[in-house]
Amino acid sequence: MKVYLLSLGAGLLVGVIYSLINVRSPAPPVVALVGLLGILIGEQLPPLVRGLWAKEPAPQSWENQVRPHVFGHLPRGVQPAQDEMKKRERA
Repeated sequence: MKVYLLSLGAGLLVGVIYSLINVRSPAPPVVALVGLLGILIGEQLPPLVRGLWAKEPAPQSWENQVRPHVFGHLPRGVQPAQDEMKKRERA
């Protein structure tokens, strides 16, 4: 969750700076997001094709390479036992 908040903060900071110096963003937001999606998908094609070429099953390549990179490590809730351990470590 921290990474997402830092990313949002960086984006907001750049937006404020752009506004203060009267500069428009280089691309409309939707175009920029579609471009980023294309980059993410394009990065995954060579490893996926290499895996298929080596007769590796596509689901295995998806699980080990594509999914973690494209979707990242999503935030997970902390289990109560883990929460207690973290509190003790901080003290």
